[in-house]
Amino acid sequence: MSLEDALLNVWRQSLVENKKTVTLEEESFPVRSTAKRKLKQIDFQFDGKDLRGLEQNPDTKSRWAAMARDGKKVMQFLEGGRYIAVVADGKVHLYAPKN
Repeated sequence: MSLEDALLNVWRQSLVENKKTVTLEEESFPVRSTAKRKLKQIDFQFDGKDLRGLEQNPDTKSRWAAMARDGKKVMQFLEGGRYIAVVADGKVHLYAPKN
């Protein structure tokens, strides 16, 4: 499974299918809600990396937030506090790594 496939799986299971637990390569990870905004959040491992999926906050000024306001399902993905990718409406966008 590629990183893109893993991110799409987490996005689909949490935001589209509204599952309470995301299953990725035989492992299960609970879907939690953030304290303030009740946005969905999933901490999971893939390929030896600790990753986090975070539902896009529609109240920010980004283009991703605009999509979320329009009813699209948008989830940001982080590794070590850095944004690495976003899945918006079923499409994966990987961010260029910063040096």
